[in-house]
Amino acid sequence: MGWTVLGIVLVAGLAYAALQYSIGSNGPKVLDNVDRLTGGLRDVVLVHNQSLGTANAQKLAVYQPDLGLKNTQSDLPVFLFVHGGGWRSGDPADYGFVARGVAPEGFVVVLAGYRLGAEGVFPAMLEDTAKAIAWTKGNIARFGGDPDSIIIAGHSAGAYNVAMVGLDPQWLGNEGMSPSDLAGVVGLSGPYDFYPFDTESSKLAFGGAADPEGTQPVNFAREDAPPMLLIQGEKDTVVKPRNTNALAAALAAVGAKAEKAMFPEMDHNGPILALASPWRKNREMINIIDRFAKFSLRNRAAARVEASVPVQAETR
Repeated sequence: MGWTVLGIVLVAGLAYAALQYSIGSNGPKVLDNVDRLTGGLRDVVLVHNQSLGTANAQKLAVYQPDLGLKNTQSDLPVFLFVHGGGWRSGDPADYGFVARGVAPEGFVVVLAGYRLGAEGVFPAMLEDTAKAIAWTKGNIARFGGDPDSIIIAGHSAGAYNVAMVGLDPQWLGNEGMSPSDLAGVVGLSGPYDFYPFDTESSKLAFGGAADPEGTQPVNFAREDAPPMLLIQGEKDTVVKPRNTNALAAALAAVGAKAEKAMFPEMDHNGPILALASPWRKNREMINIIDRFAKFSLRNRAAARVEASVPVQAETR
């Protein structure tokens, strides 16, 4: 009996180690397959693919919770997610698990890509992220989403993209928008304060920038930034936790709305794993993101109502 239990434990341990290795070498695609096998489709439907440029990586995909919407107006809030990969790799098609994790909470989910590697050096990744947001703002109503209720999120390099687009107005400004058009920003394991560049991926993506300091989100903290939720594992050795701590401190110093969630036992991939099955059986990560998003959306809606109420002239 004891040997049987030990054998099961060893097999389970080896299987987990193999899975972790696979995730490390070709993570998102493996994770997406594991999510589908263990969690199913969760009534989440891919309803649209869109090209946003001449490069294959300039694209997005739209997912709906299958509530009988069928491309009709329903005004669900929108969760736009930008993948990681060190600005060198990644494909929205491999991140369906994010849609299956978030859409059932009542969101239309957009998975956005951007130019990578040599053709995606700064500021191309920000231009493409802003373009994906602008497309979503202009088109998401056709797929059941509310264009005035957009939360943007990203993991790792994608967290950098959304943080910069949310903090530096020029990128959305080039698309006829403003960071004020966003209801909130969620960063998972994001690099926000990494100059001087000391890794191969950061040197490739940012080494040619004319103003290196102007590539860093921490330098664009401002009071009127969209509400931000910064999530990171304290055991992250890929992007050091000081990045999240530095941006959270910079935002707090200027009076911006920012929330930090640090997970002592998580590494770099822990926050993104928590959105996939079977890990999302522990709903802590989903709940934190959902609570932040819904709270930010309620505050935004209340502010719009308040702004629309006519100011009565004072009488004596």
